[in-house]
Amino acid sequence: MEKYKEIEKSIIKKYRKQIWGKFLRALKDFELINESDKILVCVSGGKDSMLLAKCIEELKKHSKVNFEYKIAIMNPGYNKENLNLIIDNCKILNIDPIIFDSDIFNITENIDGNPCYLCARMRRGILYNKARELGYNKIALGHHFNDVIETIMLNILYTGQYSSMMPKLKSDNFPGIELIRPMYYIKEDDIISWAKYNDLKFINCACKLSKNKEKESKRYLVKKIIEDLKKFNKDVDWCIYKSSCNVNLNTIISYKDGTKKISFLDKYNDKNNKM
Repeated sequence: MEKYKEIEKSIIKKYRKQIWGKFLRALKDFELINESDKILVCVSGGKDSMLLAKCIEELKKHSKVNFEYKIAIMNPGYNKENLNLIIDNCKILNIDPIIFDSDIFNITENIDGNPCYLCARMRRGILYNKARELGYNKIALGHHFNDVIETIMLNILYTGQYSSMMPKLKSDNFPGIELIRPMYYIKEDDIISWAKYNDLKFINCACKLSKNKEKESKRYLVKKIIEDLKKFNKDVDWCIYKSSCNVNLNTIISYKDGTKKISFLDKYNDKNNKM
């Protein structure tokens, strides 16, 4: 059996519970893929987005929902070694992407402050533009469960607000295009296990600015905090996620509804309202 077929089989069989089942659950829970959707599957070359591409391929084979997809790789300025690794992995995985260039790395390396934030925003804008150019209505990204809970904790600990990474978003700047995250429930450890099982090696960030500074990042610190908390409560990661699903507004000091800020006092001082 060719290697790519063994890899595809592992997603459906060996990792059915950890990966395939959670992938399907996210699609159903959040209504991520619908009839006649045209989806640009965005692959960076890392383990997460490569797995996403294979899951979308498998879905196309087995789903009764009629949708189209195209796998796209944006080259932000990878060095030759990393770009060759991405191309080689595409061959191993039997992925046939479109590859297009940008000069993001050249721009961000001259930026002070937070180049990672700027890089992410620029990548997103370029991908939205490519989707619009091709006539696609959705872009799919490979963010997973750990990205979600780390984002929640980052916002609490560093910005003083409760905010999550949503499973899908409508674009403000590109009307008619949505961002979807089909790997929302899949844990990073299971993605790493899948890659090791199939003897696959992927690029990490590939950005020379962050290559040696990963352990200095806030996200890395939050990841370590969550790992430590799991020593006391093995389900703490799930509890962090569920907290974003079970918000009781009657126990919140204030919250935002769009641009409007609403305080608990608005109801508390209403004599006709019982909390």
